[in-house]
Amino acid sequence: MATQTFPYPLTRRATVVHRRHLAPWARIVLGGGALWLATVVITFVTGNVNLVPTIILVGAFLVPVAFVAWAFDHADAILTPSKIFTAFLYGGVLGVLGASVLEAAFVHNTSMTGFVGVGLIEEGVKLLVLWLMARQLGRWTMRDGLVLGATVGFGFAAFESAGYAFQALFDGQNGLSLLGVVETELLRGILTPFGHGLWTAIAGAALFAVAARRGRVTVWARPVLVAYAVVAALHALWDASGLAAAWLTLHLTGTPQQWAQARQGLAVAATPAQLHLDAVLSFALPALDALVGLVLVIAIALRVRARER
Repeated sequence: MATQTFPYPLTRRATVVHRRHLAPWARIVLGGGALWLATVVITFVTGNVNLVPTIILVGAFLVPVAFVAWAFDHADAILTPSKIFTAFLYGGVLGVLGASVLEAAFVHNTSMTGFVGVGLIEEGVKLLVLWLMARQLGRWTMRDGLVLGATVGFGFAAFESAGYAFQALFDGQNGLSLLGVVETELLRGILTPFGHGLWTAIAGAALFAVAARRGRVTVWARPVLVAYAVVAALHALWDASGLAAAWLTLHLTGTPQQWAQARQGLAVAATPAQLHLDAVLSFALPALDALVGLVLVIAIALRVRARER
C-alpha cells in the first residue's frame, strides 16, 4: 500500500496534533502576565528598584512575543524558529536605531508634516529589515509575508515600548515613577496589536506576493510601494490622532474668539462640551485607524486562504 504524502509546504497548524492544553501564545500571555503582575506588586510593597528592569522588559515584550508565537503557528515550514527570532531582533534593534537616526535628522516638529515624516521613516526602516530577511529565503508566499512582516513589526514595537517605559520611569518629579512605568506598559500593551505588527504585516504580504511572481525580492514594485504608502499613512494618522481630534473639535464647534487664539499660537480655552468631544474623537480616530488596518489584514488572509484552497 502506497504511503500518502502531503504537498510542500505544510503550515504548522496542519502538522500539529490537537491537544487539550493551551496554545503557546496563550501560555505566554497567562504565565508572563502573572509574572509581570507579581513583580509589580512585590516592587510596590518592598520598594526594591532592582526589579524595575524586569517590569519594563517583561511588560514591553509580553504582548509582541505572544502575537509572534501565534503568527508562527500559522507560518509555512520554511520560517524556522531561528529566522523568526532573527527577524524579531533585527526588527527591534535595527528598526529603532535606524528610525531614531533618521527622525533626529529630518523630523523637527510635531505638526502633521512631522507625523507623516515619522510614518514614512519608521515604516521604511521596517520594510528594509523585512527585505533583508526575505532575501535569505528560497521561496515566498503571502502567508509567510504576513507572518514575517508581523514579526519585524512586533520586534520594533517591543523595543520601542521598552524605551517609552524607561522614559516614563524618569519622568517622576519625586524620584523614580514606577506608576508611570506600569501605566505606560498597560496602555501600550493594549494598543500593540493594532500598530507596528499590523502595519508591517500588510507591507510584508505585498513584498512576498511580488517576490513569488518575480522570483526575487524587490521593494521597487508598484504593489509594494502602494502598501508602503498605505501603512505609512495609517501610522501617521495613528500618531496624529490627538492633534487631529483637537483640529476637528475646533472646526466643528470653534468660536471666532477661539479661532483668533489659535491663529496667534495661544492656548485655546475650551468649553466642557468641547473637551468631551475632543476626548471622544481622541478615542474614535485611533479606533477607526486600527479598524482599517484589521480589515486590510483580514482581506489579505482571506485571499491567502482562497489561493491555498
